Amino acid sequence: MDKIVNVGIAGFGMSAQVFHVPFLTVDPRFKIKKVFERSSEKSKQKIADVEVVRDFSALLSDDIDLVVITTPNLTHYPLAKQAIEAGKHVIVEKPVSVTANEAAELGRLAALHGILLSPYQNRRWDSGFDAVKNIIKHNLIGDVVDYQVRFDRYSPNKNPKRWKETGEKGIGLVYDLGVHLLDHTVDLFGMPQALFADIRYQQPQALSDDNFQIYLYYPQLKVELTASKYVREKAPHIALHGRLGSYIKQTMDVQEARLAQGIEPRGNWNLEVETDWGILNTELNGSHFRGRIESPAMSYATYYDNIHAAITSNTPLIVTIEQATDVMKLLEKCFESAELRKVIEIE
Repeated sequence: MDKIVNVGIAGFGMSAQVFHVPFLTVDPRFKIKKVFERSSEKSKQKIADVEVVRDFSALLSDDIDLVVITTPNLTHYPLAKQAIEAGKHVIVEKPVSVTANEAAELGRLAALHGILLSPYQNRRWDSGFDAVKNIIKHNLIGDVVDYQVRFDRYSPNKNPKRWKETGEKGIGLVYDLGVHLLDHTVDLFGMPQALFADIRYQQPQALSDDNFQIYLYYPQLKVELTASKYVREKAPHIALHGRLGSYIKQTMDVQEARLAQGIEPRGNWNLEVETDWGILNTELNGSHFRGRIESPAMSYATYYDNIHAAITSNTPLIVTIEQATDVMKLLEKCFESAELRKVIEIE
């Protein structure tokens, strides 16, 4: 029988309820024993026999193997540091910290204490992202020259989570969604040679950024990452162009929406309907092809498969703190570029 990993969760907002608890509760290899909630007891409605604690340090008891941190961004670094120093394996929601230096320090501490530290970059298991990886791997559109990814929504009001509207460093759309898109890009293509970022504040009296365009430059490739809260008619989520053809996916992955609806991640819960599949238009073996290609049935559960294997069998982590540190370096360069209105070279 697989070893059961006992879990303590810090925070019980949307992130915990949608992205973590559904997978941990259906997987018999994990047991959620404690949840840190400052005042409410929402976790008791979703997790059988869970103990609600009022202090983060209560998650660091001997009966907990893994601490999952889903609290607001500015708390990620101090709470992760505290858990690492207590000898607990740690998962930290993105962004792992506010600065690259903090991320690097967490990495050094984790290595010193011999524990596993992984940022929660679940979007690597989005269907469109995996389709792009497969298209590149099998050279289906030739050398890639342009890659565009958009996270658009229509949300004209301020975020009801007040901590997301404070304007402090580490808060805003770039830290919220840009960190996902930068992680995607580095995983696909490595670190860029240079970048340019346009970061805006569209909401009246906005203190936190709510719109961005980030351009990453490689020797033969340009990547454009975009997010906005004022888009009622959405452009394609993904546009990948190569010397032989293109891949366009109009819609985002279905997992978040279905998890938010309360659908349990079992069976074929994550299959996309055919109208959501991407379109491949290319030249294959000298013949022209255009048609929809089935979206891979991806699951964020794969992240936790790797976490369990890493804890119990020393399997290498897929999402590492070193990767997150590189992403944080790029994120900081984005704000530098936006402030100076210039292209920034990446060392």
